[in-house]
Amino acid sequence: MTHQLIQAIKNQWRYLLTAIQFFTRIPVHIADFNADDLNKSTRYFPLIGIVVGSIGALAFVLLDNVLPLSLAVLLSMVATLMVTGGFHEDGLADATDGLGGGWKKEQVLKIMVDSRIGTYGALALVMALLIKHQALVEQSAAFIPYALIAGHALSRFCAVLVMVKQDYVKADGKAKPLATKINRHELAIAALFGLAPLCLLLPYQWFALIPVALIWHWFSHKINTRIGGYTGDCLGAMQQLTEVSFYIGLLMSHELNILAII
Repeated sequence: MTHQLIQAIKNQWRYLLTAIQFFTRIPVHIADFNADDLNKSTRYFPLIGIVVGSIGALAFVLLDNVLPLSLAVLLSMVATLMVTGGFHEDGLADATDGLGGGWKKEQVLKIMVDSRIGTYGALALVMALLIKHQALVEQSAAFIPYALIAGHALSRFCAVLVMVKQDYVKADGKAKPLATKINRHELAIAALFGLAPLCLLLPYQWFALIPVALIWHWFSHKINTRIGGYTGDCLGAMQQLTEVSFYIGLLMSHELNILAII
């Protein structure tokens, strides 16, 4: 029994390291790497969000003491980009190029795999980063670290939910090892890490989940209608879109709370 427990813990640790290796630029060493571990690592996708968000939060806290708020926020975003290598931003650009430039499924998928960035992708990437920055700047400085941690974790859980609800549509690709459906146990772990940081919010700020849910349903419906499922780029796009909508939702909740008080 003890041996089985130790082995189970070792397996979970290996899955976590696999998630860190795949979703970040943090150097880790994995002995006897197994491609199947990547599928099992999906449960820790939101935990990676906590790690990335915490790095961004730490960067902001340190820089906010010596720099203007706007610049501290911008550099905290740079910190998260460095940790992930722009992994999800790349997905947003590719998915937007494909969905904006292709009519048929085959065209959309062909454009998505093109390494060159097009007009749709450039516009989506620039606007997403600008809106994210502006939405964070408008938060109170004391709350920004909490917003970053919760936003990164929740948005990655939203990407996991796409994998639960839809099928992977490419014969191969960077997300192919993730494409196997996850079971309830794995989903519960992902939900724990994805939703736990919401405890950092005040009760009225849970209103931010409404814009996130709306964006999730809209984009999920769009990719299902256009290509019949998801790709790795679609997961990255979903993460970015729901992260941005979460920050916007936080601002909306603040304004609504003020109106309620008045």
